Amino acid sequence: MSIYDKYEAVIGLEVHAQLATKSKAYSSDSTEYGVLPNTNVSPITLGHPGTLPKSNKKVIEYAVRLGLACKSNIREVNEYARKNYFYADLPKGYQITQDKTPICSGGYVLIKQADGSEKKINITRIHMEEDAGKSIHDIDPFDTLIDLNRAGVPLVEIVSEPDIRSGEEAYKYLTEIRKLVRYLEICDGNMEEGSLRCDANVSVRLKGAKEFGKRTEVKNMNSIRNVQRAIEYEIKRQIESIEKGEIITQDTRSFDAVAGTTFVLRSKEMANDYRYFPEPDLQPVIVSQEYIAKVKSTLPPLPNELYKKYVALGLSDYDAGVLTDSKELALYFEDIIAKTKNTKAAANWLTVQIKSYLNDNAFHISEFKITPERIAQLVDFIDTGKVSHTIAIQKIFPAMLDGTDKSPSQIAEENGWIQESNSDALTEYVKQAIAKYPDKVVEYKNGKTNLLGLFMGEVMKLSKGKADPKVTNELVKKMLEN
Repeated sequence: MSIYDKYEAVIGLEVHAQLATKSKAYSSDSTEYGVLPNTNVSPITLGHPGTLPKSNKKVIEYAVRLGLACKSNIREVNEYARKNYFYADLPKGYQITQDKTPICSGGYVLIKQADGSEKKINITRIHMEEDAGKSIHDIDPFDTLIDLNRAGVPLVEIVSEPDIRSGEEAYKYLTEIRKLVRYLEICDGNMEEGSLRCDANVSVRLKGAKEFGKRTEVKNMNSIRNVQRAIEYEIKRQIESIEKGEIITQDTRSFDAVAGTTFVLRSKEMANDYRYFPEPDLQPVIVSQEYIAKVKSTLPPLPNELYKKYVALGLSDYDAGVLTDSKELALYFEDIIAKTKNTKAAANWLTVQIKSYLNDNAFHISEFKITPERIAQLVDFIDTGKVSHTIAIQKIFPAMLDGTDKSPSQIAEENGWIQESNSDALTEYVKQAIAKYPDKVVEYKNGKTNLLGLFMGEVMKLSKGKADPKVTNELVKKMLEN
């Protein structure tokens, strides 16, 4: 047994989701991304004396949406707190957050394990707070530049219980969080732009031990994959340090994505370093049961619910996963299956033909020209047996992409693509195909039954692809055997 097998990791994630509001958490300043530095600011954002903050109602709504989706308890009386620390990009010298009264407590997120089972990652709390500005170190070789556009932008912080045991589980949990905030339309989930950020608290202990080891916090990871890499490196580093007899110190570390290693930023602050106290400039916000019910009525279908629904309808785990990967794709599929009962065929069209078309043309599903109702018509039209699946893919679907508003059946009829299923007409084609290959007929009768495909192909050629494959197959077999 290797030294790594003696230990288990204990991991908790702190995820900051930047809320997709038009204005900041406590002022009317814009939250638009990508504008010139220090333009989305005002005396309130800059913390000028005498200015007063005001709660953004949308922030409260979005926090409640997330709490409901995570099955959390929603707090009725929500108080704000000041978290005091000085960074160059925090103009007020404190951050408005929530301390002892988080808006959401409890709840969980489900992740799927390799064996297909589900694991519940419990949530400690979700609270509202504001972001700090941005320090830029790589433009000027001598000075750090400060952009305060992000200062005051609203966040929710999602703090998990230490239920995660590997970098892979962290990856899956963070993927589910990102999917959830996108379905709820409260955050775009873009880690590269910093609208979703994750800090990982990592410790290790001997398997079977009850006490937690000394933890480190890893920050500054700009992708879900890098969160996994940083955790895996940190687990290995801590185990090796303990085996050498070294002491793990509780510090804050950063991740070097190029080297794949973590390094110390600073010693870890404790809660008392922040001198939390109640925010005197903001009144508590009351979240009533009536308000919670109103927000709940606006929730969209959630990814885990849709996943289970699609598996129950007979789809594979893979197909259900692909369909629920994005909200827009899932809702498009919902609209298709509202019009057709052939769920499997509908899923195949969406995950294969439609997704291939979107990928090839770099389109989003919102830019797709064909309505879900017309895809349902195409699925049902194939099911009638009047047109083959091949003709539908190669001819009818491209015609629909050209922008025609005609139904699939109209397109097929006008172009002569309706399948020939009349036995008399097909019998003539079969006779011609058999007459063309008399030596192959002998071989077939002597047991070389794989030659059936040769005759089928000839019939399709003679009928210009319009022969009904099922009827044709029976006719060819019958005529060869007679």
